[in-house]
Amino acid sequence: MILAGDIGGTNTRLALFDLDGDLKIAHEEKYPSHDYSGLNAIVTKFLMAHPAKVTVACFGVAGPVQDGRCKTTNLPWIIDAEEIAKGQQISSVRLYNDLEANANGLKVLKPEELYCLQEGKKQKGHQALIAAGTGLGEAGLFWDGTVHRAFACEGGHSDFAPRNALEIELLLYLQKKFGHVSFERVISGPGIHTLYDFFKEVKKEKGSAIVEDAMNKRDPTAVICEFGKNKTDLLCMKVLELFLSIYGAESGNLALKFLSLGGFYVGGGIAPRLRELFKSSGFVSSFSEKGRFKELLKSMPIYIVLNDNAALLGAAAFGRA
Repeated sequence: MILAGDIGGTNTRLALFDLDGDLKIAHEEKYPSHDYSGLNAIVTKFLMAHPAKVTVACFGVAGPVQDGRCKTTNLPWIIDAEEIAKGQQISSVRLYNDLEANANGLKVLKPEELYCLQEGKKQKGHQALIAAGTGLGEAGLFWDGTVHRAFACEGGHSDFAPRNALEIELLLYLQKKFGHVSFERVISGPGIHTLYDFFKEVKKEKGSAIVEDAMNKRDPTAVICEFGKNKTDLLCMKVLELFLSIYGAESGNLALKFLSLGGFYVGGGIAPRLRELFKSSGFVSSFSEKGRFKELLKSMPIYIVLNDNAALLGAAAFGRA
């Protein structure tokens, strides 16, 4: 069997797939990543619960992979493919960047697992994927004339580029907090919370007692998204408006850099929950507002990935190949 994994800063998902036939999950589990000392401990627990003869293991990992090793960006882990292979007695273990695995998973998605934000026009060419969750991941799919070949990058850690006076204020605020300001500091789950604090501290917006109380009891990002999506709190609405505008701008940057005429995809855990807002907000307009290249960007199809197992499927597809 194939053991596939999607290793994120918040959760680690593991699943078993049969080597033959369609990629169907036989067993799947989700673990809070921060509750464990490393990936090996989670794999051990998973295989004790679901004993199987695993011949290939492939893991999509949130961080740069070099020579079969990865120091994860938002976890205090070092993952080593060789160590896992020896510890679990698996003959072949491969690590891939999680967005590379996610991009590879796009090839096996069904049409109903995609939500169209911009129809664009059907044309051949490269594709690109961006995904905000605990962090911000980006990847490309090179069109070789026959198939798309996924490859990783770490573009989410490139410099945040403000476009107007409000975003310049945001940059100055973030520089005081973090020093270097990457797009991930804004376009991510923690970034949404940071934007909320920015509006309160810099723009002197007053947070409602109901929202503040909910944030003390539950995940603050989830609370902001809930109140903003339902349009029941003005501050949360402003946060999501700015978040989606910047998200669209960086998506357009990525689409230009990879010339993703074959399609642009938005993955991660945030986009599916806010899909209607993505369509009605400034995301799509910010995507294409690139001066002389506006019409080119408007020709690119844009989709939200609804299947949250895309990275698992992509890792399993790598394993089967």
